[in-house]
Amino acid sequence: MKPLSLLMEILVILGVIIKNIEAEKHNRKQKERNVTTQVSVNEIKQFLSHILERRKLIKVIYQRENAVGKKKIQRKLRIKGIQNKDLSKRNKTHLRNQAKKNFTDEGDQLFKTGIKILQQSKSQKQKAEAYVFFAKAADMGNLKAMEKMADALLFGNFGMQNITAAIQLYESLAKEGSYTAQNALGFLSSYGIGMEYNQAKALIYYTFGSAGGSMMSQMILGYRYLSGINVLQNCEVALNHYKKVADYIADKLEKSEGIPVEKVRLTERPENLSSNSEILDWDIYQYYKFLAERGDVQIQVSLGQLHLIGRKGLDQDYYKALYYFLKAAKAGSANAMAFIGKMYLEGNAAAPQNNATAFKYFSMAANKGNAIGLHGLGLLYFYGKGVPVNYAEALKYFQKAAEKGWPNAQFQLGFMYYSGSGVWKDYKLAFKYFYLASQSGQPLAIYYLAEMYATGTGVLRSCRTAVELYKGVCELGHWAEKFLTAYFAYKDGDIDSSLVQYALLAEMGYEVAQSNSAFILESKKAKILEKEKMYPMALLLWNRAAIQGNAFARVKIGDYHYYGYGTKKDYQTAATHYSIAADKYHSAQAMFNLAYMYEHGLGIAKDIHLARRLYDMAAQTSPDAHIPVFFALMKLETVHLVRDILFFNQFTMRWKWMKLDNTLGPYWDLFVIGLIIVVLIFLLRNRYG
Repeated sequence: MKPLSLLMEILVILGVIIKNIEAEKHNRKQKERNVTTQVSVNEIKQFLSHILERRKLIKVIYQRENAVGKKKIQRKLRIKGIQNKDLSKRNKTHLRNQAKKNFTDEGDQLFKTGIKILQQSKSQKQKAEAYVFFAKAADMGNLKAMEKMADALLFGNFGMQNITAAIQLYESLAKEGSYTAQNALGFLSSYGIGMEYNQAKALIYYTFGSAGGSMMSQMILGYRYLSGINVLQNCEVALNHYKKVADYIADKLEKSEGIPVEKVRLTERPENLSSNSEILDWDIYQYYKFLAERGDVQIQVSLGQLHLIGRKGLDQDYYKALYYFLKAAKAGSANAMAFIGKMYLEGNAAAPQNNATAFKYFSMAANKGNAIGLHGLGLLYFYGKGVPVNYAEALKYFQKAAEKGWPNAQFQLGFMYYSGSGVWKDYKLAFKYFYLASQSGQPLAIYYLAEMYATGTGVLRSCRTAVELYKGVCELGHWAEKFLTAYFAYKDGDIDSSLVQYALLAEMGYEVAQSNSAFILESKKAKILEKEKMYPMALLLWNRAAIQGNAFARVKIGDYHYYGYGTKKDYQTAATHYSIAADKYHSAQAMFNLAYMYEHGLGIAKDIHLARRLYDMAAQTSPDAHIPVFFALMKLETVHLVRDILFFNQFTMRWKWMKLDNTLGPYWDLFVIGLIIVVLIFLLRNRYG
């Protein structure tokens, strides 16, 4: 049995976590969002060492007991024969096995309790309480609980990030066949975080993880084979990996509507980032609540939708959603009526499943011509919920809703023609409606389009298109929730926790996570990687993001080659990347940089006329470029005027060119710009002074 002191120590550690969480909630914003808690690293190490040492000790004890038991059995067999086994020994073995089973069952029960609390929790305090149960279960040898604790240590949940301790747990779990641990070790090896940087080893871990059932490993391998990262590029293999994950996600989506996850780009301007449209600011939320209470129907419906599915950083809250929908419905909002019908159709804590009530509200909304209400009635007739199955009626309502542009109705029409439910199979019509719905981001429509392209059903088979579509479905998995926790960790200054979460998502092929990880790495604020590794790793991630169509990342690659960050200086390569960003994405920054290189002949032939043209294009493309372009052109014209005066005379006498780089230094152009600014300021002061 385990010593009581160990259990008390675990409870004390988790108690400290809970108390620290309560202490740090000193304002409303932190109460509702990502409040992190710092825990002593030494205490965490001590806790983990107890678990690891206990596992080693149990293993040694069992090995010794088995060896002793075998010797005794062999001796008895020699003396008495197999028919005269010692009954008392058998009883002792049975009691030991029963005690072990009870111990295991208790650990399983504690783990399930922790999961239940975690699923129902709405605050960081409740989530911390869930980890109390995980800690107890882990101490009893529960592998799933140990995975939870290892993840908490890796990602820095509640401020207790300790990557060394996490690796120890993962390595122990990997020996037990944990695919979660295999995936985590592969991720850490691929970045060299806490482990040796080893892509071959990472690939082995991912392969074992995917074979064990890890959806994340499947997705990572799919992305690697799609992009040819440390493996030969192979679309068919990528298709196989992505399809397995997409099938899993589609099954989840069919049971409940997928929740879009906000993906904030850290590369945005700081002033935009602080009030990002993807995350609802606390003050704005309070203002919306005020407007909703004052009777603003549109705001009531919007808040109801946000709480219904947990959008923009708000917790999912069915009671609040129903409250706002009822207020709006009372004021005559057809959308609110339809959403109430949806809540009763699906069933939840606030609105228990009730087909009759769902039919009532859907009918009220449909009578007002509401597309969501029409679609809801179609679902009731299609599945026979509260009414007899009637495909003709379902088709009628779906068509009416689809004509109004509701993507879910367009998908349902596509599905009816795809499966032949109540209509003749027609893959061309199915493709048409799936495509229409996919343009609005309907996830199941995207999935069925991928199925059609993968099998060549109704369309010409295209592996690449199928993989891209499957990839979009896979990115709706529950793991995408780390975008929110990573963003809040970044805002709270927990850079290492944010980086680890973004880096894992980047490894899975999320373009936004790749650019965010690179952005954090180039700031050199993270402590989990050596400084000399940050620029090369950032360049690698910028490159992956650029391949996926990120224009800002393409410009960044040009910058890295221009200045020699993480690679050798290469003006020619820099110019190539700037050209791609300018031509393909119409990036004003790329145009400006390319113009500068043409002006000075850096990596490309000097061309003053093309430099002027690119400067003008940059100003036309972005209003933010007007002032930099103005000074650049002023400098360009001034320098050439000075050169005309110095290098040529009006009597056609040839003068030798003066080397300005040697005279004024390598940054003479900046000196000229500064001089122009001083002259302009002087002129303006004289004019208005």
